[in-house]
Amino acid sequence: MTITRRSITALLRNSLAGFTLTELLVSVFVLVIIILMFTQLMTTATAITRNGHKHTDTDTQARVVLDRMALDFAQMVKRTDLDYYVKQPNNYNGHGNGHGCGRGKNGDKGSDQMAFFSQVPGYYPAGYTTGEQSPISLVAYRVNEGNANNNPAYGRLERMAKGLGWNAIDNNPNPNSPYPIVFLPQIISNISAWSAAINNDNSGNSRDSDYEVIGPGVFRFEYYYLLKNGRVTDWPWDRFDFPSQQTISNPVQLGLSQIEAIAVSIAVIDPAGRALIQAASSQTGYGDILDLAAELPDFKNTCGRGGGNQKSLGDLESQWNDILESVAQTGQTPQGKLIPREAAKGIRVYNRYFDLKTW
Repeated sequence: MTITRRSITALLRNSLAGFTLTELLVSVFVLVIIILMFTQLMTTATAITRNGHKHTDTDTQARVVLDRMALDFAQMVKRTDLDYYVKQPNNYNGHGNGHGCGRGKNGDKGSDQMAFFSQVPGYYPAGYTTGEQSPISLVAYRVNEGNANNNPAYGRLERMAKGLGWNAIDNNPNPNSPYPIVFLPQIISNISAWSAAINNDNSGNSRDSDYEVIGPGVFRFEYYYLLKNGRVTDWPWDRFDFPSQQTISNPVQLGLSQIEAIAVSIAVIDPAGRALIQAASSQTGYGDILDLAAELPDFKNTCGRGGGNQKSLGDLESQWNDILESVAQTGQTPQGKLIPREAAKGIRVYNRYFDLKTW
């Protein structure tokens, strides 16, 4: 084989040949698609992880709160000659009084309150020293709705456990000795030392050092009753069996004897979501955490189905979820208050039934 100058030139030209412009463009296009797919995959994974962390935060808080309530209800002193500060037509001002369903917060109370006697340890008064824990406590729950300024408990679930003494047993002359449990006709709301158990504003009557935040993410608290006959109601007795009954002790001393279970519903937001709402609330048009809570309807006024109409289990929680989903999509409440959508996405609703059938 004879190697000529022409053949050598041809071989060199072929060895130096590269990709064509078309091939380079196709390669770059494919590479861009791969990068975009990888970026989208990472973004999706990050969003899933972030939402998972939000739900983990709210799940943990809800479990702590509901487990604490379970202990308090399990040790509740169940007697018909005792008062219970729970939702009923009279002797109770802790209800939201019909807010929600697009009406927003109009100066009324958003969440429910409750107070009852339970055989759990409580805080003794300052200055009282004893080697024993209190045999009984006045337990109370509320979402703090006082002034938002310089109030770390604002919009958070609080629990009070005020250590008491058994009536006619604690004869300690110390003026700071525990206030004893009281029996009917004396009621919880008439004891000035327990005023914070039934008040919830920025007044002195609503302040008590025995309150502590138990649910920093819980901004909405509502409860209702499952009666032993199967009815779901916001009255702690069957109004058809006792049409003239005004309170749990008048004219018949019923106590909570007609209740099978107390159903508690709470709305919980993760810490990042609460911080986002708090930061945005200083801007015009934006609402704070209790403006959002006010849009979640009371059980009594579940969007016009109150009165004598029968409600079903889960109705209230379903409506709460619908409203929160709408806020997460639109970024505003039914009343028109702006709420950061990402904050609303981190809110979850929980419900638990606490059995009282041992009455």
